[in-house]
Amino acid sequence: MRRITWWLLSTVAALTLLFSYRTSTMGAGPAVAGGTAATDPGAAVAAAPSASAGSTSGSANGAIYEGSVVQTRWGAVQVTITVTDRKITSVAVPRYPTANRRDQEINARALPILKRETLDAQSADIDTVSGATVTSDGYIESLQAALDAAHLS
Repeated sequence: MRRITWWLLSTVAALTLLFSYRTSTMGAGPAVAGGTAATDPGAAVAAAPSASAGSTSGSANGAIYEGSVVQTRWGAVQVTITVTDRKITSVAVPRYPTANRRDQEINARALPILKRETLDAQSADIDTVSGATVTSDGYIESLQAALDAAHLS
């Protein structure tokens, strides 16, 4: 009877430890207040910790509109668009989750797809990227805020 009791208790303890083990950085503190900041490779817009929805600035190639910083469960996402003659000519993602290697792999694949779809659709009516649903949802929400600021929606 003692063996069965010890076996049962050790099994319960092992299962408790197994299920409480965290394999990701869910809830890890961001590098910048409001989310993880990252510079999008090839983007002309740097991450700004105090960026707000609807911010705009002029450039020789058109007006740049910043979407809101959207907090996702993996980190912050922000989209900026450049608009020339009421057409989206460029998309940048200055903030996106980069807390761990998996985030970096997912977003290296997903962000170019999301940018291309945005330029093709000229709206926020785009599909999410399979395997990057959380980032895609944050991207679309921030993109919609930028489109609203540009009065393109």
